[in-house]
Amino acid sequence: MIDSIEKYIQQIEAFASKDAKEIEEFRIQFLGKKGVFNQIMEGFKSVPPEQKKEFGQKANTLKNKAQEKIDQLKAQLDSNKESASQEDFTKSGIPLESGSMHPIALVRDKIIEIFSRIGFGLSDGPEIEDDWHNFTALNLPEFHPARDMQDTFFVEQNPDILLRTHTSSVQIRYMENHQPPFRILSPGRVFRNEDISARSHCMFHQIEGLYVAENVSFADLKQTLQYFTTELFGKSKIRLRPSYFPFTEPSAEIDVYWGLETPTDYKMTKGTGWLEIGGCGMIDPNVLSNVNIDPDVYSGFAFGVGVERIALLLYQIGDIRMYFENDQRFLAQFAKELNL
Repeated sequence: MIDSIEKYIQQIEAFASKDAKEIEEFRIQFLGKKGVFNQIMEGFKSVPPEQKKEFGQKANTLKNKAQEKIDQLKAQLDSNKESASQEDFTKSGIPLESGSMHPIALVRDKIIEIFSRIGFGLSDGPEIEDDWHNFTALNLPEFHPARDMQDTFFVEQNPDILLRTHTSSVQIRYMENHQPPFRILSPGRVFRNEDISARSHCMFHQIEGLYVAENVSFADLKQTLQYFTTELFGKSKIRLRPSYFPFTEPSAEIDVYWGLETPTDYKMTKGTGWLEIGGCGMIDPNVLSNVNIDPDVYSGFAFGVGVERIALLLYQIGDIRMYFENDQRFLAQFAKELNL
């Protein structure tokens, strides 16, 4: 029996492994419930009295050496794992795939750049607005039927507070604090209580322009829009169809002649060749009076375009919901458009 213990001790001392599974199997073999040590101790009763002391010492030696070997191998294993987990900053980094600027951002920046060439600056305002700046000051008093043209998100606790339905509210805030002449663009998000579909969304981006000075005419408005469509679309033929907006008079829808060169052109323009891109008009004198600008001295025009709609046209995007999915594959398509 003692000779067998000696052989087991030699086996323990010779064992080496860097595999966690093998180390666990070694532990079970020698120190498990049915392992070598317990089997040896079961035979302790049959050992002659004169050998019991030596037998017990050898058995304890086997147990201690097995435990020491297990602890040693586990410590080495943990040390190797820790070293492997430490970052090696000398290694080459893993290349990360990237998308690109969002098409809405590309179009917004391009429109801003186009108008900056003819003296338009930028103005900004809050997205959470009050009734005066969003409606009343824009010639939409309470109970005016034209308010129904814009399904509005109101704050339940305070019906005077709402999510702005257009960036015209920014223009009101600007005119309250500045005297003409001025040319400004007001880009930003606006909100309408509309169903989300392939062609509409409850949140979208607008860019509205405002020019107020002495002797501003409708001809100035048309020339400005013609310049804009030529620079953005490469198409200078436009038409202004009579329309109605409470804050401009006269008012018009802006159409650009897209052409009928491809089947897509027929689909986009419903066979007419014309595409609507926004609205415009001469500022109603009541609006100027509401912001303490004398309408007998000054006149002006305003226009607005939807950024999502223009991006749909420029990039032939089939579904407006794609803008909000944050799909890297979708965004990567616009990497080449950084110099749009």
